[in-house]
Amino acid sequence: MLSRFTISLFFAACAAACAAGTTFTPPPGPLASPAAIAALRATVPPPAAGETVVDFEQAEIGAPVPKWEEKGVTFELAGPLKRTPAAKPRVMFFPHLATGHKGILNAMSTDQAVPLKMTLPGAGASSVTLVLWGSTGCPAVVEAFDQEGKLVDQQSLTAVPSRKAPDEPVPFVTITLKGPAIASVALSGPRNGEFLAADELRFVPLAKK
Repeated sequence: MLSRFTISLFFAACAAACAAGTTFTPPPGPLASPAAIAALRATVPPPAAGETVVDFEQAEIGAPVPKWEEKGVTFELAGPLKRTPAAKPRVMFFPHLATGHKGILNAMSTDQAVPLKMTLPGAGASSVTLVLWGSTGCPAVVEAFDQEGKLVDQQSLTAVPSRKAPDEPVPFVTITLKGPAIASVALSGPRNGEFLAADELRFVPLAKK
């Protein structure tokens, strides 16, 4: 996983980028071998039939935005911010160094407790899958809600998988939630100084009634 020093550099650069309006270039990391990257990719199951896949590949790295919309899904912080209420809640994108994939995450370095909210389009979904990766020891909580805000499913990890050597790629973990009509999903868990990125969101949309 990324070291805490690298993480602190990431958030410092994010803050500078936000203030200056420039694109953040992440610090270099150890390069994994092609075989290790191929093995990592094999740990992520392919999309199921009928799933819509959001992968953020058109997003700009390190440019904080109030929200992001892709394939009808809206991504934003659940807010309001707790430690910096005067600041504007923002999300941003950070690269997975081994694969180059882009992951969406909470851009507020001192308000990591605020969940990332993903609102689904139309009638919602019967299944939602997140492909995640994060900093060493970072917990993860994924919650699915219906249109009325009722919790319909939940999964959590005490810590996301971490790499065992500096030259290994940061592992992915896949979590799937199911419900009769999932309207939104909340992703939380990171403490200040940690981060948790959603590499992909996949969902099986429900037909409009």
